[in-house]
Amino acid sequence: MSAQRRCRSVDVLVVGAGPAGLAAATALRRSGAGQVEVLEREQAAGGIPRHSHHTGYGLRDLHRVMAGPAYARHHVELAERAGVVLQLGATATGWAGPRVLDVTSPAGLERIEAGAVVLATGARERPRSARLVPGTRPAGVYTTGQLQQAVYLKQQPIGRRAVIVGAEHVSFSAVLTLHHAGVPVAAMITDLPGAQTYLAFRLGAGLRYRFPIHVETAVTRLLGSPRLTGVEVRTGAGPARTIEADTIVFTGNWIPDHELARRGGLFLDPGTRGPAVDTTLQTSVPGVFGAGNLLHPVETADVASLDGRAVARGVLAFLGGEPGRPAVPVTVDPPLEWIAPNRVHPAAGRPPRDRFVLRTRAFLAPGVLTVSQGERVLFRTRHRRLVPNRSVYLDAGWCDHLDPDGPAVRVAAAGPGDR
Repeated sequence: MSAQRRCRSVDVLVVGAGPAGLAAATALRRSGAGQVEVLEREQAAGGIPRHSHHTGYGLRDLHRVMAGPAYARHHVELAERAGVVLQLGATATGWAGPRVLDVTSPAGLERIEAGAVVLATGARERPRSARLVPGTRPAGVYTTGQLQQAVYLKQQPIGRRAVIVGAEHVSFSAVLTLHHAGVPVAAMITDLPGAQTYLAFRLGAGLRYRFPIHVETAVTRLLGSPRLTGVEVRTGAGPARTIEADTIVFTGNWIPDHELARRGGLFLDPGTRGPAVDTTLQTSVPGVFGAGNLLHPVETADVASLDGRAVARGVLAFLGGEPGRPAVPVTVDPPLEWIAPNRVHPAAGRPPRDRFVLRTRAFLAPGVLTVSQGERVLFRTRHRRLVPNRSVYLDAGWCDHLDPDGPAVRVAAAGPGDR
């Protein structure tokens, strides 16, 4: 006999209680959106900052600098004071209609119909299995998120000597977590020609923690059982060599948590792999919106929070009966990797913070970004050196000159590859 499913309705349903989801819910409640409810599958709200104890959170959205847990608590408190309903331990398992979600929670099975839905499910790092790294299956293998939860939430012992795979911003966050756990870093490894974090981060970490960064280097095998004993690596076409370590942390290499979006039939952008959205952050399904790192894996928590604030405008317009508009796709030429938002219409207004977010797959020397629609050039601007895993921002003024009935917009970066 199947369990009875309770049916109810809300004005806005937000899925995900990280910075983007909480900020969206808070902004909507403050703007008079009615009953706003947030579903969070974890037992506590706040998202990744909850278990990321380093400082640096809150600069762009709160105009102050906070440690991760304090930043998470602050956003939870703002949401609660605004009257947002937080449902913890609640998982949206599927769709029963365009804006109707089936939910499993400690309260049982529910079917919730919403006037609008905001997906803020975030992004995750690809683990070792998704990166197809061969070798044994030993203990001591983590992603940054797993490492932080083990250290800060569960106070588990980690190991004695670690290798970090990746050299972007989050990789240096892993260094800080390992230091907190008393685990020295033997090496940082990246298959790219250089580290992708800011120079100050790289130099500061190198001076304080004194570990080498091996560039153009790949992990070819994990060794040891039942515990990791070494990491086999190869630089370029050189011979394989082994770095002794009992811990390895796979960092970065983000993918959106898009399973719910995919089940709902939302069109996924091939670049970001998250839902394609227009400048109001509405997806291909009317009344379903996206926010945060589900749309652009991955930006900092304060940028995700600003996305959450921005999505409220589109949600309120939809609830007010504003008609949808067919949008023009925005694509990028290699070696650019993706752009977000990736759909535009002149009448929809400009994107959050009046700019588009771009990423590149390869290092590019300073050059020119060109935005064109068919044979017509809409905008040109010079860009600084482009670095993989670091965002560059494109001014949105060209949206005003778009032909809403024209072909897709294309963004290209001129200039040769460069280290």
